[in-house]
Amino acid sequence: MRIIIGLFFLLAVQATRGQVQTGKASFYADSFEGSPTASGEKYKAGKFTAAHKILPFGTVVRVTNLANNASVEVTINDRGPYKEGRVIDLSKAAAEKLNMINAGVADVKIEVVDAGDGKTKTPTVQVDHVSVDEKEYYDFKINKVEPSGFGAQVGTYQELVNLFRISETLKSKYKKKITVQVKVVGGVKYYSLILGPFSNQKKAEALVSELKGQFPGAFVLDYSKH
Repeated sequence: MRIIIGLFFLLAVQATRGQVQTGKASFYADSFEGSPTASGEKYKAGKFTAAHKILPFGTVVRVTNLANNASVEVTINDRGPYKEGRVIDLSKAAAEKLNMINAGVADVKIEVVDAGDGKTKTPTVQVDHVSVDEKEYYDFKINKVEPSGFGAQVGTYQELVNLFRISETLKSKYKKKITVQVKVVGGVKYYSLILGPFSNQKKAEALVSELKGQFPGAFVLDYSKH
């Protein structure tokens, strides 16, 4: 299934921050060192990262050990944990900061301090035991299109909030039209973010070269072959 949607972003209002969650934290076993995470990054025990079931990749959270009040800030780059009752899986370095290595698990509080574009203090509402910002709106126009030529594909995402935030940033920086390709693989929808189209391949390649510093997986998409 292949659907191309042109997105013309006008304004992004209020990112989702200020979330608070409590539950049990665990940490990665040493055997995971170097393994790819759900975001594509490799797990490194010495970095301050974590896995969460739903928070967007790149979200920075403060994790506080409720037993000793030790805290650490980590960046979400993976999905999990999937064991009942656990809300976050920490890198070993983060677990050491919380003094929870010997215990293996700890009761923690998780606070979102940076959703990717700064910090703010905003009112929150309680939704299924997780506090979230009351409003997050994106104003845009959608048109189904049949592009031709070439595009610069930035990445493929499952979470629409990630796609919206990245799209708004890219549109502002590069002043290019943004197109989203909707794919269904194994019954799951994926959204590929594409800049362009360009009339010739060299123009697309030039933009991809520039994008690779921030998006290593960027590549030139030939619409005639898709």
